Amino acid sequence: MKNKSLLILGIFALFIWNCSKSNSSSSDEENSETLTVNKTLNEQSTGSSANDFLSNDNYDKLIIEIAYVTGYKPEEQAILDNIEFIEEISYKEDIEIQYLELDSPDKETLTTQEVYELEQENRTAYNSDSTLAMYIYFSDATYSEDDPDSDLFTLGAVYLNTSMVIYEESVRTIASKSSLISNATVETATLNHEFGHLFGLVNIGSDMVNDHEDETTNDDGETVGNQHCNQDGCLMRAELEFNTGMSKMLTAKNGQVPDLDAECLLDVAANGGR
Repeated sequence: MKNKSLLILGIFALFIWNCSKSNSSSSDEENSETLTVNKTLNEQSTGSSANDFLSNDNYDKLIIEIAYVTGYKPEEQAILDNIEFIEEISYKEDIEIQYLELDSPDKETLTTQEVYELEQENRTAYNSDSTLAMYIYFSDATYSEDDPDSDLFTLGAVYLNTSMVIYEESVRTIASKSSLISNATVETATLNHEFGHLFGLVNIGSDMVNDHEDETTNDDGETVGNQHCNQDGCLMRAELEFNTGMSKMLTAKNGQVPDLDAECLLDVAANGGR
């Protein structure tokens, strides 16, 4: 159990990956005019835009750009259910979905850095005026740090304040193993869990009203928080990041996607959410 906890903490540490650039921009020519896109606001640390997602103080519209490898487009029902989750937790009511079909990078696995580099090449939606922009990449590759020998595969991760990757190949693999679990259900649970981190849960942008952070043991033998919830059945449990934990929780709930527990709901409400 200790080794597995260390592995989970090590993998998740890569997900909460800070990458801040002060002068990042790209230029495109349109109608003989040069338009400059400022990417800085979308290249901050995970959880730093929690209040922007939850409240309408700075942004009252949310654009979600869904980039997917050909053949790996998410289920429509999963996207609809995810939008419903966002509307239930935040004050965002004007939500627009934009799809972007991409060629495969032709790699069996991807590092977090490689996912970021693909975003830099392909992302088109960025914050502007009163619009908050979100980017989700549905990958045909699995995560480079997965542990096949232990049957441990990552389903999703957030790596910037408005950036997320869903390892769709792993999502489909787990869904195929149980009649109680569909692609849409696993996609919804993974999306909702990762959005929870963008909302600042747990302890990465939205302060905890009451302490409910789960703990694990680091390489130095110290007990540390792992930025996941310790409440039974909560959407923000650490095991929902991985195939085995996701399968067990969804099966235990007869295929129903878990909800945020009372403590997580207190935290989002305290940071501008419902």
